[in-house]
Amino acid sequence: MRFFKSVLILVCLGLPFMVLCQDANADPVRKKAKTIDELAARYDVSSCKECHEEIYEQWEASAHSKSMFGIGARTAATIGTTITKGLMTWPYSGVEKPEDVTLKHLMPCAKCHLPQLEEASDDVAQEIVKAVFGLWDKEIRKESVEKLRKININCLICHQTKAITHKWAQGFPQRAAVYGTQEGGHEDEKYPIIKKSEILHESVFCGQCHGLGPNFEFEEPSQCATAYGSYLFAYVPEGGHETCQSCHMRTLNKGHVLPAYRDPDMAEAAVRFEVDAFGYYWRKDKAEGVTPLAVVRVEMTNKTGHGIPDG
Repeated sequence: MRFFKSVLILVCLGLPFMVLCQDANADPVRKKAKTIDELAARYDVSSCKECHEEIYEQWEASAHSKSMFGIGARTAATIGTTITKGLMTWPYSGVEKPEDVTLKHLMPCAKCHLPQLEEASDDVAQEIVKAVFGLWDKEIRKESVEKLRKININCLICHQTKAITHKWAQGFPQRAAVYGTQEGGHEDEKYPIIKKSEILHESVFCGQCHGLGPNFEFEEPSQCATAYGSYLFAYVPEGGHETCQSCHMRTLNKGHVLPAYRDPDMAEAAVRFEVDAFGYYWRKDKAEGVTPLAVVRVEMTNKTGHGIPDG
């Protein structure tokens, strides 16, 4: 009995130290952001430009920098359609009108377009919804565009949030660190450490978003990008060994713009066209006479490492 009491006392005395000495890599539970501005401030990367100006400008020209607005508002419009043509028509979604949309309703899109939304409240989800539908209201269109452009896939998403896939084995990303190809110091007050990411130059890094197909983890699974799936199950088994980063960043010197089909160089590199054509005359009948005809053969070969079109 005395032994049991002694053990109990030691355990009780040790609990505070156990709490203080828990894994430094454990992902802390962050307070939920309540506004778009608060979430944007949490993931502010403007200081990156001071030392990485060229890379920052490349990122600004990329689709990643517009991940919630989209190129030509395409992403925002798709979110709006998902609400009106999807959520509002599904009897068990809990959404009868845009005002009913919560965080969980946006996450099938935000999983890739805005993963940091997991750190926000339903208030932010509603602010996003209002901004999406505000794009079609002349009075608040400008304000809506500005709001949606504040939140995106930026330096911190790639060089921190998504830098580690095997978190049980390697730990959670450290909030005071940015992840690259080496270890060391980093001249930034908020992020003074550089940690090495094992996956930053591997295709699996991109595959976290440009993925395998259906997202079955959600109550309503979504079918979206399958580029990594076709890369993994078709390109690699056929002997392909280039990575996403090789084609979209290095080979054509595109850097952090990471372009795809909208870039003429990428489009030309992606598909080989072979065209053969010849013309002849065909005498149909006495009434209609001779008719000019042509035979055109077009052969298109996919030279990429994945199915196209895809995302």
